[in-house]
Amino acid sequence: MNHLTQIAEKLPEYGLDAMLITSEAGERYALGFHGEGLLLVTASGCHYTTDGRYIEAAREQIQGVEPTLVGQSSGHAALARAFIEERKLNNVGFESGTMTVEEHRRYAQELPCILTPAQPLLDELRASKDADELAVMEKAQRITDETFRAILSYIRPGMTEREIAARIVYELLRRGGEQVSFDPIVAAGPSGSRPHAVPGDRTVEHGMFITMDFGCRVEGYCSDMTRTVALGEPSEEMERVYQIVLAAQKAGINAARAGVTGREVDQAARQVIVDAGYGEYFSHSFGHSLGLDIHEGPNASPNEDRELPAGAVVSAEPGIYIPGKFGVRIEDVLVLREGGCEDITRSPKDLIVL
Repeated sequence: MNHLTQIAEKLPEYGLDAMLITSEAGERYALGFHGEGLLLVTASGCHYTTDGRYIEAAREQIQGVEPTLVGQSSGHAALARAFIEERKLNNVGFESGTMTVEEHRRYAQELPCILTPAQPLLDELRASKDADELAVMEKAQRITDETFRAILSYIRPGMTEREIAARIVYELLRRGGEQVSFDPIVAAGPSGSRPHAVPGDRTVEHGMFITMDFGCRVEGYCSDMTRTVALGEPSEEMERVYQIVLAAQKAGINAARAGVTGREVDQAARQVIVDAGYGEYFSHSFGHSLGLDIHEGPNASPNEDRELPAGAVVSAEPGIYIPGKFGVRIEDVLVLREGGCEDITRSPKDLIVL
């Protein structure tokens, strides 16, 4: 699975002779492979270099370009320079959203071309997932759903957040995840009021909510899911807040479709929480795009005025976080279509009491 042709077709739109790709996500998107290498994409051919750690795998897995092995006297920049000179490439785009200042300084010195910021070229392509990308993301989501079912039977009173997080990682990997999408969040009781709580030594006890946010990668693509469960019977307030968050999520999902702005989707969910009197406790956006990165654009947020494209994969994760008490977040992953969306998360959302 690679996207060399799509990138090459975009070059004239940006007035570029080539696109320089050096980031892990960019390399994976373009080639379907990551080898800490350097890639130049042109309309008439591509140039890719990697080192001895990856060259054998690169030659087996990459299609559309012959990988070149770098050496001590012929590094990435030297080989790229020769390619640029041979092809007489003048205006070369680069990943301005990921390249560091120091990397840009070095490439500007070593490459005989103009380096033009061109992050939007890749971002626009990556915003809409094709059938192959969606297939691996759905596989990653299935692994995440299976992990949630497994973890429900594992949790016992007296376990620490850290123990549960470790088990989540184990279950994700043993079921086929290549690695985690991000460090899992497990937040029990008062820790749940922190949306990005770090699992610690707090033990889970009866009467607590436990929020778990986790995902894995398949072929580099991420899954993401959050569920909040009760250990023992929840209080009336806990039950009420949970139902408000669930209603908000459903409202956002109903509003999510290609062609609407991220702001509109966020507002549909946010209004439910505001009307219930908990608006001050919803401290983040309704959702974010995901793919090769766990956080991509465009977002379903109050500040997103761009229309969401068909094929975008967006999280649906409203929450209410009450300091000193508890938090509730429920998160699914949506694929946006014309006229609606597909929820590819299969785990139940009604409140589960362990």
